Amino acid sequence: MRRGWWSVLGCSMFTLCVSRAVTAQSPPPDQVTVDQAVQEAVDNNLGLLAERYNLAIADAQIITARLRPNPVLTLGASFPDQQIFRSGTSPYDESAHLDFVFERGGKREYRMAVAENARAVKQLELLNTIRTLILDVQNACVEVLLAKANLSLARENLQAFNAIVDVNTSRVRAGDLAPVELERTRLASLQFQDAVQQSESQLVTATNQLQTLLGRATRSPAFAVVGELRRDQQPLVRADIQQQALELRPDLLALRREQARSAADLRLQIAQGKVDYTIGAEFHRQQGNMKEGNLYGLTLSVPIPVFNRNQGEIERAQHEQAQIRAKIAALENDIRTEVQNAYAQYTAARDVLQRIETNMLDRSREVRQTIEYSYRRGQASFLEFLDAQRAFNDTRQSYNQARADYARSLYRIEAVIGKVGWR
Repeated sequence: MRRGWWSVLGCSMFTLCVSRAVTAQSPPPDQVTVDQAVQEAVDNNLGLLAERYNLAIADAQIITARLRPNPVLTLGASFPDQQIFRSGTSPYDESAHLDFVFERGGKREYRMAVAENARAVKQLELLNTIRTLILDVQNACVEVLLAKANLSLARENLQAFNAIVDVNTSRVRAGDLAPVELERTRLASLQFQDAVQQSESQLVTATNQLQTLLGRATRSPAFAVVGELRRDQQPLVRADIQQQALELRPDLLALRREQARSAADLRLQIAQGKVDYTIGAEFHRQQGNMKEGNLYGLTLSVPIPVFNRNQGEIERAQHEQAQIRAKIAALENDIRTEVQNAYAQYTAARDVLQRIETNMLDRSREVRQTIEYSYRRGQASFLEFLDAQRAFNDTRQSYNQARADYARSLYRIEAVIGKVGWR
């Protein structure tokens, strides 16, 4: 399963390069589905692009961890006073000294283990950022689709009342209706015009927020989300959701990998407490007034660990391990709570949606049609018709909201589980 994480991340990096090349040639589309919006956000979201550099930084740290200490070359020469040189008592001295540091305790291997685990942590943190970004984009798409549905409803209501205004205008001309009744219908029509304008404003706001998440520098007024609100029919089981969340959540996997990094860091700090040997080789070329000769030497330098045995860093690494264990336990508890809340939201949204579809939607439509028919025939008052229209409008708005809440609950459960892909 973890191999799948790296596949998702690799595909994300590949599609990023491809999308950059394609974007340079053609503008982004004005119409996108939810899945296409998620893909575009993963490729182009500015915050995500900045976080991807953490992987390159971690790769550089791995390179640093693999390096061995450099040898040290020391060159020197001594030139005695001319009077001493002519007396033949002191030669010129030219020397070369080369030191090699031999690390003990497996320091290099532990440095590499720390760096590689740190890179894995950054990968999982990036996946967790992608997880939250996907949820934000999906919720933003739901907001756009909800705003579109509410705008369609507002226009439908306005069209229905404009038709009533036309009918009442004809009835007033025929003397079959009092002029005050016509003014009341016109006033109601103006109120529905305000509702249309508010719905249009909400749609513009929702589309702008979504385009920001997609990383688009310019806002297209023709931008739209196509498709329907998500509605899965297969029921979900809370125990399965919790098990998958504890196995797949990238933030939890990042903490567990951080625990492995901390264990490697503890081994490294223990190894740092062991002294390193420095072995040196010397060559001296001596030249006097009458004779010359060479001198060879070998040196060994060993620090004496009297005071500093890296005690502080060892203790720091030990406390860090205990801290990470506490963080893992806390996050696991938070995930269980998230699962319970997400599942409660899912069941509530599902039940509300089913109840509106089963008991309310058709009835409110039938009542409105009946009252409208009676009102056109003069058998119902305008207040009765207005109440029926508003009841129908409230029911439809509740229905749209219930569909949106159900779609959000499905996306939230996927995010709680830790799904980093998209359908």
